[in-house]
Amino acid sequence: MPLPPLLLLIVVLLAVASMAPARTPAFDQNYVPAWGADDFHLVNQGTKIRLAMDKNSGAGFASKLSYGSGFFRMRIKVPGGYTAGVVTAFYLTSEPDSGNHDEVDFEFLGNVDGKPITLQTNVFVNGHGRREQSLHLWFNPAANFHDYKILWNPYQLVIFVDERPIRVLRNLTGSVPGYEFPAKPMRVRASLWDGSAWATDGGKTKIDWNRAPFTAGFQGFSIHACGSNSSTPCNSPDRRWNRNKYRSLTAEQRAAYQNVQKMYMIYDYCADKKERFKNGTVPAECSYN
Repeated sequence: MPLPPLLLLIVVLLAVASMAPARTPAFDQNYVPAWGADDFHLVNQGTKIRLAMDKNSGAGFASKLSYGSGFFRMRIKVPGGYTAGVVTAFYLTSEPDSGNHDEVDFEFLGNVDGKPITLQTNVFVNGHGRREQSLHLWFNPAANFHDYKILWNPYQLVIFVDERPIRVLRNLTGSVPGYEFPAKPMRVRASLWDGSAWATDGGKTKIDWNRAPFTAGFQGFSIHACGSNSSTPCNSPDRRWNRNKYRSLTAEQRAAYQNVQKMYMIYDYCADKKERFKNGTVPAECSYN
């Protein structure tokens, strides 16, 4: 028996709607400018943001809310060419920064022409940082946009590049003395700023302002996370990112993670026995990750 014309139309419209791509959220939905918002250093293009830095200023933006767990993703294209001293950052941080903050960092450290950009990650817990790991990626992050994602839940912290895990911190605070894991509500931030004091060759190679402005692009402003003001606890197993499949790496993810460590990592704080840990006492997490 054929469907009535009106009902048939409704069915067709529902089918079309189900096939349509999800709407890309605009910047203003979840984020606000933090500094440099003068329509030159920070340009809001709706579903895209362009940050620029010259000798006068850099720029940055922040999420409207703080979060207690979730997936945090950003598509980024960093400045290219001679970018020594230029730092492009995407990170989570608790507020206020009173010396005991938690933080999870992506930091892209610019370089001179012909040398690769370094991706440095870092984790702070209760103000304790100095947990740097550095990689030379398997692609040029200035050539195109790529996905950079943080999974943070009560079980693990995983940092991804294009779905490949590049850093893992398990939460063993309940079973290992002295073990630290970020637990404070954190806001999402991104910025483009002058890191000449340390970013390239330990600060020996500075920004060449004659090459300014340096520009970075950001896309993908959706946030799948638990707002710190939520009525449902952020550690609830009902949260998608807290379910069993996100409590440890899969076999495929472990293999990819090991490959990244072997092929692309150029510095790991846990292995720095000559400078960082001359006394041989490394942080507790180094024995478990």
